[in-house]
Amino acid sequence: MTNSSLANKCKMTPQETFEYKRRWLSESYDVTVHSDLDVQCKDWCRKNLNRWEWSCDTYTDVYAHTFHFENDLKGKEFAHKFDRWVYPLEGKSE
Repeated sequence: MTNSSLANKCKMTPQETFEYKRRWLSESYDVTVHSDLDVQCKDWCRKNLNRWEWSCDTYTDVYAHTFHFENDLKGKEFAHKFDRWVYPLEGKSE
């Protein structure tokens, strides 16, 4: 990513961020974690990613939240960080 494209993304309005996420969400790297880690997982995402690179759906299963990542490597890094709390269905959505 060039500096100018990063600068453009930093200037996105909330609506533009939403629309950008919708474009990659269907091909995202998904990680489902226990809902008790809600705060810790979101904190990790906020500290390590830009807001447009991840999304979270709450209560996607009993006691589970699903985090979606634009970048597979970042999703795998997240899954490794919280590996004890990741549900076995982590990985690419199909």
